[in-house]
Amino acid sequence: MTLGLINANPVVHAKKERVARTEDPHADDAVDPLEIYDILLLLSLIKVRSLTSESANHVRDIRDPEHPYSLEQLSVLSEESITVDEKLGRILIMFTPTIQHCSMVTVIGLCLREKLKDCFPPHFKVDIKVAPGSHADEESVNKQLNDKERVAAALENPNLRQLVDECLYSSEL
Repeated sequence: MTLGLINANPVVHAKKERVARTEDPHADDAVDPLEIYDILLLLSLIKVRSLTSESANHVRDIRDPEHPYSLEQLSVLSEESITVDEKLGRILIMFTPTIQHCSMVTVIGLCLREKLKDCFPPHFKVDIKVAPGSHADEESVNKQLNDKERVAAALENPNLRQLVDECLYSSEL
Protein backbone atom coordinates (compact mmCIF):
# COMPACT_ATOMS: atom_id res chain seq x y z
CA MET A 1 0.00 0.00 0.00
CA THR A 2 1.32 3.40 -0.96
CA LEU A 3 1.35 6.05 1.76
CA GLY A 4 -0.04 9.51 1.19
CA LEU A 5 -2.48 8.64 -1.58
CA ILE A 6 -6.06 9.72 -1.18
CA ASN A 7 -7.35 6.73 -3.13
CA ALA A 8 -4.61 4.15 -2.60
CA ASN A 9 -6.43 1.34 -4.42
CA PRO A 10 -8.39 2.71 -7.38
CA VAL A 11 -10.38 0.41 -9.63
CA VAL A 12 -8.48 0.13 -12.91
CA HIS A 13 -10.42 -0.71 -16.08
CA ALA A 14 -9.09 -1.95 -19.41
CA LYS A 15 -8.56 0.62 -22.12
CA LYS A 16 -11.17 0.56 -24.85
CA GLU A 17 -10.11 -0.42 -28.33
CA ARG A 18 -9.42 2.63 -30.46
CA VAL A 19 -11.97 3.05 -33.21
CA ALA A 20 -10.45 3.77 -36.60
CA ARG A 21 -12.54 6.24 -38.54
CA THR A 22 -13.26 5.21 -42.10
CA GLU A 23 -14.40 8.65 -43.21
CA ASP A 24 -12.53 11.93 -43.02
CA PRO A 25 -13.32 13.35 -39.54
CA HIS A 26 -13.08 16.85 -41.01
CA ALA A 27 -15.40 16.20 -43.98
CA ASP A 28 -18.11 18.23 -42.30
CA ASP A 29 -17.89 20.83 -39.59
CA ALA A 30 -19.89 18.80 -37.08
CA VAL A 31 -18.28 18.12 -33.73
CA ASP A 32 -19.08 14.84 -32.01
CA PRO A 33 -18.12 13.42 -28.60
CA LEU A 34 -15.74 10.83 -30.10
CA GLU A 35 -13.83 13.58 -31.91
CA ILE A 36 -13.47 15.55 -28.67
CA TYR A 37 -12.52 12.43 -26.74
CA ASP A 38 -9.86 11.54 -29.30
CA ILE A 39 -8.41 14.95 -30.10
CA LEU A 40 -7.90 16.68 -26.76
CA LEU A 41 -4.29 15.69 -26.34
CA LEU A 42 -3.38 15.98 -30.01
CA LEU A 43 -2.91 19.75 -30.15
CA SER A 44 -0.71 19.85 -27.09
CA LEU A 45 1.54 17.17 -28.53
CA ILE A 46 2.20 19.40 -31.52
CA LYS A 47 3.90 21.80 -29.11
CA VAL A 48 6.14 19.06 -27.72
CA ARG A 49 7.16 17.02 -30.78
CA SER A 50 6.38 16.78 -34.46
CA LEU A 51 3.01 15.29 -35.18
CA THR A 52 2.92 11.75 -36.47
CA SER A 53 0.12 9.23 -36.43
CA GLU A 54 1.93 7.34 -33.66
CA SER A 55 2.14 10.41 -31.43
CA ALA A 56 -1.52 11.34 -31.79
CA ASN A 57 -2.52 10.49 -28.23
CA HIS A 58 -5.99 11.12 -26.93
CA VAL A 59 -7.74 12.60 -23.92
CA ARG A 60 -8.29 9.06 -22.74
CA ASP A 61 -4.52 8.93 -22.27
CA ILE A 62 -4.26 11.91 -19.92
CA ARG A 63 -2.59 10.52 -16.81
CA ASP A 64 -4.32 10.73 -13.48
CA PRO A 65 -2.45 13.17 -11.18
CA GLU A 66 -2.22 10.60 -8.40
CA HIS A 67 -1.77 7.27 -10.18
CA PRO A 68 0.14 5.97 -13.20
CA TYR A 69 -3.14 5.21 -14.99
CA SER A 70 -5.09 7.13 -17.61
CA LEU A 71 -8.40 8.87 -16.97
CA GLU A 72 -9.99 6.21 -19.16
CA GLN A 73 -8.52 3.33 -17.14
CA LEU A 74 -9.90 4.84 -13.93
CA SER A 75 -13.30 5.53 -15.57
CA VAL A 76 -12.94 9.21 -14.77
CA LEU A 77 -13.81 10.12 -18.35
CA SER A 78 -15.56 8.32 -21.19
CA GLU A 79 -16.95 9.18 -24.60
CA GLU A 80 -20.44 8.98 -23.08
CA SER A 81 -19.55 11.78 -20.64
CA ILE A 82 -19.15 14.29 -23.49
CA THR A 83 -22.18 16.13 -24.88
CA VAL A 84 -22.12 18.35 -27.94
CA ASP A 85 -24.92 20.74 -28.89
CA GLU A 86 -24.05 22.09 -32.35
CA LYS A 87 -27.05 24.44 -32.48
CA LEU A 88 -26.16 26.19 -29.24
CA GLY A 89 -22.40 25.85 -29.77
CA ARG A 90 -21.90 24.13 -26.40
CA ILE A 91 -19.70 21.27 -25.31
CA LEU A 92 -20.21 19.71 -21.89
CA ILE A 93 -17.64 17.37 -20.40
CA MET A 94 -18.69 15.56 -17.23
CA PHE A 95 -16.04 13.60 -15.41
CA THR A 96 -16.29 11.36 -12.37
CA PRO A 97 -13.55 11.42 -9.73
CA THR A 98 -12.67 8.01 -8.30
CA ILE A 99 -13.74 9.05 -4.78
CA GLN A 100 -16.12 11.72 -3.43
CA HIS A 101 -13.45 13.65 -1.53
CA CYS A 102 -10.79 13.57 -4.26
CA SER A 103 -8.42 16.50 -3.78
CA MET A 104 -7.13 16.18 -7.37
CA VAL A 105 -10.49 16.92 -8.97
CA THR A 106 -9.52 20.48 -9.91
CA VAL A 107 -6.23 19.30 -11.41
CA ILE A 108 -8.13 16.83 -13.60
CA GLY A 109 -10.50 19.60 -14.67
CA LEU A 110 -7.57 21.91 -15.44
CA CYS A 111 -5.99 19.20 -17.59
CA LEU A 112 -9.20 18.86 -19.60
CA ARG A 113 -9.55 22.65 -19.88
CA GLU A 114 -5.95 23.00 -21.10
CA LYS A 115 -6.52 20.40 -23.82
CA LEU A 116 -9.70 22.08 -25.01
CA LYS A 117 -8.62 25.71 -24.98
CA ASP A 118 -7.52 25.91 -28.63
CA CYS A 119 -9.38 22.96 -30.15
CA PHE A 120 -12.67 24.52 -31.16
CA PRO A 121 -13.96 27.60 -32.96
CA PRO A 122 -14.48 30.61 -30.67
CA HIS A 123 -18.27 30.32 -30.86
CA PHE A 124 -18.19 27.09 -28.81
CA LYS A 125 -18.62 27.36 -25.06
CA VAL A 126 -16.95 24.52 -23.20
CA ASP A 127 -18.21 23.54 -19.75
CA ILE A 128 -16.28 21.09 -17.62
CA LYS A 129 -18.08 19.67 -14.61
CA VAL A 130 -17.90 16.81 -12.18
CA ALA A 131 -20.77 14.38 -12.58
CA PRO A 132 -23.72 15.09 -10.27
CA GLY A 133 -23.25 13.45 -6.88
CA SER A 134 -19.69 12.32 -7.62
CA HIS A 135 -17.83 14.84 -5.42
CA ALA A 136 -18.45 16.29 -1.98
CA ASP A 137 -17.71 19.87 -3.19
CA GLU A 138 -19.38 19.50 -6.57
CA GLU A 139 -20.82 23.03 -6.77
CA SER A 140 -17.62 24.86 -5.83
CA VAL A 141 -15.46 22.65 -8.09
CA ASN A 142 -17.77 23.28 -11.07
CA LYS A 143 -17.72 27.02 -10.39
CA GLN A 144 -13.92 27.00 -10.16
CA LEU A 145 -13.38 24.98 -13.36
CA ASN A 146 -15.61 27.25 -15.44
CA ASP A 147 -14.32 30.61 -14.18
CA LYS A 148 -11.74 31.96 -16.64
CA GLU A 149 -9.95 34.10 -14.05
CA ARG A 150 -9.65 31.26 -11.55
CA VAL A 151 -8.37 28.88 -14.23
CA ALA A 152 -5.80 31.44 -15.42
CA ALA A 153 -4.65 32.14 -11.85
CA ALA A 154 -4.33 28.44 -11.08
CA LEU A 155 -2.21 27.83 -14.17
CA GLU A 156 0.12 30.70 -13.20
CA ASN A 157 1.16 28.67 -10.15
CA PRO A 158 4.40 26.94 -11.29
CA ASN A 159 3.84 23.82 -9.16
CA LEU A 160 0.29 23.35 -10.37
CA ARG A 161 1.33 24.08 -13.96
CA GLN A 162 4.05 21.42 -13.71
CA LEU A 163 1.56 18.86 -12.37
CA VAL A 164 -0.90 19.62 -15.20
CA ASP A 165 1.88 19.32 -17.78
CA GLU A 166 3.03 16.00 -16.30
CA CYS A 167 -0.50 14.62 -16.60
CA LEU A 168 -0.84 15.86 -20.17
CA TYR A 169 2.54 14.92 -21.57
CA SER A 170 3.37 11.77 -19.60
CA SER A 171 4.31 8.79 -21.70
CA GLU A 172 4.33 6.35 -18.78
CA LEU A 173 0.95 4.77 -19.60
